Amino acid sequence: MNFPNELKYTKDHEWLRVEGTTGTIGITEYAQGELGDVIYLDLKSGISVKAHESLGTIEAVKTVSDLFSPVGGKVLEANSALNDSPETVNKDPYGAGWLIKLTMSDPKEAAALLSAEEYKKLIGH
Repeated sequence: MNFPNELKYTKDHEWLRVEGTTGTIGITEYAQGELGDVIYLDLKSGISVKAHESLGTIEAVKTVSDLFSPVGGKVLEANSALNDSPETVNKDPYGAGWLIKLTMSDPKEAAALLSAEEYKKLIGH
C-alpha cells in the first residue's frame, strides 16, 4: 500500500497536498480499498469550509461516506473529470483521483495533520 511522504493525512482517511496556500484533497489508498468501487461523487465547489467540515459525499458499491476538509479554506475546484470516471479514485487516489482543491485560510493548520508514518500506525500498517 502506498503512503506518499509529502502528503499529510487525517484520521478520517483524507490526504492533503500543500503547494503554497493551495491544498489538494483526496482519499487515501486505504480508504478507497475499504469503500470498494467508487460509483458517484457529490463534491461541493465555491464554498468556504472550516477544518473537519463536509466537502461532499463519496458513493461506493458498499456505502456512502462524507468527505471532510483537513483544513479550512475556500474551495477553488472539484475534480470534474470524476463525474464521468469516478473509478479513477480507486485506480489513482493520489494522482488523477484527487477530489478538491482549496485556498487554505491558514496553511499552519496542515502541521496538525498526520505524517505518512503516523497514518500507517493509525491503520495498523
